[in-house]
Amino acid sequence: MDLAYIPSPSTGVINLGPIPLRGYAFCIIIGVFVAVWFGNKRWIARGGRAGTVADIAVWAVPFGLVGGRLYHVITDYQLYFSDGENWVDAFKIWQGGLGIWGAIALGAVGAWIGCRRRGIPLPAWADALAPCIAIAQAFGRWGNWFNQELYGKPTDLPWALKISEGPNRVAGTYHPTFLYESLWCVGVALLVIWADRRFKLGHGRAFALYVAAYCAGRAWIEYMRVDEAHHILGLRLNVWTALIMFVLAVTYMVVSAKVRPGREEIVEPGAVEDAAGVEDAAPAADAAGDADRDGGDGDAEAPGAEVPDAEAPDTEEPEKNGTAEAAKKA
Repeated sequence: MDLAYIPSPSTGVINLGPIPLRGYAFCIIIGVFVAVWFGNKRWIARGGRAGTVADIAVWAVPFGLVGGRLYHVITDYQLYFSDGENWVDAFKIWQGGLGIWGAIALGAVGAWIGCRRRGIPLPAWADALAPCIAIAQAFGRWGNWFNQELYGKPTDLPWALKISEGPNRVAGTYHPTFLYESLWCVGVALLVIWADRRFKLGHGRAFALYVAAYCAGRAWIEYMRVDEAHHILGLRLNVWTALIMFVLAVTYMVVSAKVRPGREEIVEPGAVEDAAGVEDAAPAADAAGDADRDGGDGDAEAPGAEVPDAEAPDTEEPEKNGTAEAAKKA
């Protein structure tokens, strides 16, 4: 008898009238919004403009969704193109199936396009967004909980995930690998934030740290999963991908630190110009304010104005009066 377990939702869809709200899509959307909001704060702190992250996300997010779906469909093609399967299901992204490797790869292409249009270095933008992407993943993994998918091996631990009977799954209690990865992503985000503040990471090294830390966790979490996957030399394909990406990320951090140490001083040229304009406008505004205050004072003397001497004798009037008296006597 199971004394404790994590229940699974009875359905992954909530119908709001004629509109179906799918839990998987909802988790992804929440993750994107939180990532953009937090990324905007980090970008401003790095010296960028407000709103730039959202503008570039308009390019990065759609590219990332397409890349994530492509990776999943290509690496799990048997789910859609085998005998008895319907290839149209490959387009049903709401049913689950996004590969983070494809999402990051193609999302980076979209981000590069957005950064190029604004004259922003992609590595600096990626550094600002690195922990935000990890947080978005932490939210997105809960979509697997709604779909009752990508769970681990059977277990009777108190935090086991209870799975109901359904297509391609057997009822029982399993390791909640979605929860493991979600918590791991939160830890990765905190690690990157701390390291970025402590070591002033720049030129893409904060993003590389995120990749390395995520891959370190993804390797052992992936190893626990029991869903169908391709194997190479006894290991799941995604385990090999995580190991390769870990090595590449660590190598990049080491080489980049030697070739381009420090952090970018200017990440968005327009933001520097805006700041300079504000600084130049401040003295002028102060001077204008002083002039307004002086002009509004009734007792103040206008520059160059002559003030008559109140104590000076009026000599002109007596002369006029004296001439008038002389004319009368004549």
